[in-house]
Amino acid sequence: MDTMGELIRVGITGQGGFMGSHLYNYLGTKENDINRINFERSYFENEIALQEFVKSCDVIVHIAAMNRHEDEQVIYDTNVGLVQKLIAACETTNSTPKIIFSSSTQEERDNLYGKSKRDGRQLLENWASKTGAEVTSLLIPNVFGPFGKPNYNSFIATFCYKIINNETPTIINDSLVNLIYINELSEVFYNEIISEEKENIKSFVVPHTSSRKVSEILELLKEFKVQYVDHGQVPKVDLQSFELDLFNTFTSFIPKAYFPRKFTKHTDNRGAFVEIMRAGTAGQSSYSTTVPGITRGNHYHTRKVERFAVISGKASIKLRKIDSDEVIEYILDGTEPAYVDMPIWYTHNITNIGDTELITLFWINEPYNPEDADTYFVEV
Repeated sequence: MDTMGELIRVGITGQGGFMGSHLYNYLGTKENDINRINFERSYFENEIALQEFVKSCDVIVHIAAMNRHEDEQVIYDTNVGLVQKLIAACETTNSTPKIIFSSSTQEERDNLYGKSKRDGRQLLENWASKTGAEVTSLLIPNVFGPFGKPNYNSFIATFCYKIINNETPTIINDSLVNLIYINELSEVFYNEIISEEKENIKSFVVPHTSSRKVSEILELLKEFKVQYVDHGQVPKVDLQSFELDLFNTFTSFIPKAYFPRKFTKHTDNRGAFVEIMRAGTAGQSSYSTTVPGITRGNHYHTRKVERFAVISGKASIKLRKIDSDEVIEYILDGTEPAYVDMPIWYTHNITNIGDTELITLFWINEPYNPEDADTYFVEV
């Protein structure tokens, strides 16, 4: 599609939801290819705004949908209605953006959510047949990842929330579940966005990347709680593994008030001893010195687990989720050594706010690789 070297203008309906916000943020790391067109939920209630939106896009990823409601008919009517509004806006403006439709492997199930996806896809394909536009439908398995809504997006989000809040999750059906991590799904969407294949109508099942029993996932999450929350130890999470993705999902539910965590300081007539890091996984340790008034960092990661430990001097550590204006600040003082772990998708920095040299120890779960740094620079 990007034949002239111009940026592809991409809009995402449902930009504020779980899948939509992750995709929006993921596309923000692809600024050489993608120009993100902002979408607001209110556009579906404002014909003019929706028409302006569709005219502005080369590609629309249609994710907006209702997943759960007490009345299944409301789910069906809402989801089909959103597709109808999107098509109407395209027809009114004679716009033919490529539409990538987020469907579900539940299409074939006997429920109104699955039927809403199946019928929505049919409407889009009929529109594509009439206009010559491109429509690609992705049939997506169960999706999990950070910042999901408990009791709505996935049972994993519900389990994480309950375990963090010392509640007991219940297993209704201990089945084998096919799963895909949200970063992996965002990559599938991205590859479809930049694809230059010209197919009028296409649909495919997005392959799942892991299969786990519900009870197996619950046991892993309970173990994360014991090791990480209760004892400050990073569990064994191999690089590019389901366990690492699950761990990053789990930690996103930890309240920000959990940090900073004070170290245990052992002092005798020789001086002091502090254990900085205990982990069941390999990683890279380093340290920095920072002169007063200087700030380091202002970047975020999408997969890395990282710990900042202040052992001497006084520091301000600031975090901001990249799609939020809220800044979280922690003040650490080396007289009481403490650490803060950096959540993924949060840009972060550290500033020496004292009048002496600041010494900070860093641990990260993978050695730095300049070819795949997973480091994106954004001011806090």
